[in-house]
Amino acid sequence: MAPVQPNIIFIMADDHASKAIGCYGANINSTPNLDRIANDGMRFDHCYVTNSICTPSRASILTGTYNHVNGVVTLDSKINKHLPNVAKHLRTGGYQTAMIGKWHLGEGTDHEPSGFDFWSVVPGQGDYFDPVMIEMGQRKVFPGYATDVITDQSIDWISNRQKDKPFFLMCHHKAPHRSWECDPKHRHLYQENVKVPETFDDDYKTRALAAAQAKMKVSTDLTYHDLGLVQPDGGSEVGELLVPNRPAFNQRKVPYLENVTQIRLIDKDSGEVFTFKSQDELQYFKYQRYMKRYLRTIASIDDNVGRMLNYIDSEGLAENTVIIYTSDQGFFLGDHGWFDKRFMYEESFQMPFMIRYPGMIKPGTVCKDIVCNVDFAATFLDLAGLPVPSYMQGRSFASLLQGTTPEDWSQVAYHRYWMHRDTIHDARAHYGVRNQQYKLIYWYNKGFGLPGCQDGGEETEWELFDCDKDSLELVNIANDGQYAEILSQMKAELDHKMVEIGDEPEHYLIPERM
Repeated sequence: MAPVQPNIIFIMADDHASKAIGCYGANINSTPNLDRIANDGMRFDHCYVTNSICTPSRASILTGTYNHVNGVVTLDSKINKHLPNVAKHLRTGGYQTAMIGKWHLGEGTDHEPSGFDFWSVVPGQGDYFDPVMIEMGQRKVFPGYATDVITDQSIDWISNRQKDKPFFLMCHHKAPHRSWECDPKHRHLYQENVKVPETFDDDYKTRALAAAQAKMKVSTDLTYHDLGLVQPDGGSEVGELLVPNRPAFNQRKVPYLENVTQIRLIDKDSGEVFTFKSQDELQYFKYQRYMKRYLRTIASIDDNVGRMLNYIDSEGLAENTVIIYTSDQGFFLGDHGWFDKRFMYEESFQMPFMIRYPGMIKPGTVCKDIVCNVDFAATFLDLAGLPVPSYMQGRSFASLLQGTTPEDWSQVAYHRYWMHRDTIHDARAHYGVRNQQYKLIYWYNKGFGLPGCQDGGEETEWELFDCDKDSLELVNIANDGQYAEILSQMKAELDHKMVEIGDEPEHYLIPERM
């Protein structure tokens, strides 16, 4: 008798850092329901994204291919709905399929979700309150808070499914994406100050120029809207800077005036007034406002994951249902002084990944092997007992779920960030590889006109980190002669990976790849 195909529920948040989940041990917030998945199943400590930005990550998850193959390389890219994807394979293999929540792979008939029996998605980034959703091509307004609405729709779809078929549900939350607007019932949470990261005051002196020049700093680059503050009149006269080319974030940045005593900030909900005696006091105020808004938004994610788990348990579906929780990438929570993502540094590069499947996974287990989001699709198909198509570049890690690491398992993750002209965050284009001990990053900085650049404004830099000795990635050892052999080996590893997946390197004419 053929094994029963499991149901698969894939819950993905947007910008949820691993350290903001209790089971990952940072102790900055409480997530009892997310922790249930890890406690009942497996937590992955080395799950990595192939491109640390929303749209490309989602494309790799759906197709099982790297971004140079699926064509979705930046936030402005749109997926071709005629491409094969995991939902299409599962539906052909007997599954009912649904996509509910954040899509962010383009709108219109050429880019809408395909391979799904039902879909209801937010346009663009979506709204936190009373969200508009496009349901099977029709726009509808759903009263309520977005995380509740997406969960309501997901549970409703499961309730009304065809009961004699297995199902595949992609439940994609908008939260906790910027601008971190929490459900009002959670505004009272996290009154005590959040622990400040060790690297918050990073000066970037040992790293690539790209790290120092990124416009993602908590101290200078958050807006009034980000921090839940009233925006006063005055503009540049009161020291504000406009965020360029981003209508959704077209609020001015909170000033960082030389004379900090001139600044009065006002809470938009309570009217409380904040004044400051020093620059340090101001920047730590911004950090606490940012973190508390972020963590309060996650509280609703945790509540709603609990609702989903309780529903599955109450319906007697738990034993034969795979439940996954992840994020489309990591996120900087003040680490190195940053918010946002994009970079290959660990806080942005690492994705949280927890999975519960009682029929296969021993409770409370932890996997230290390296997996990537490009592996998800192949794993879903393998768990469903369906063949993995030859075009998929990812590999099923189903054996890892059972505690067995194949001898030929590749302990290497590849990352490439393609947004060469990111004028908002000034995050430079780069690619690289990470194995269990070392990480190599190549900054090719295409077209930025950096100091010292020649002929077209290009400068390249290498970074190498020993992730065992320097887990915070504070010391670039690429130019340390003691690591010359390691650097050479990692460059060879990078070359091998690019050949394997068919990606094209940028500057092969540079002598000795340096």
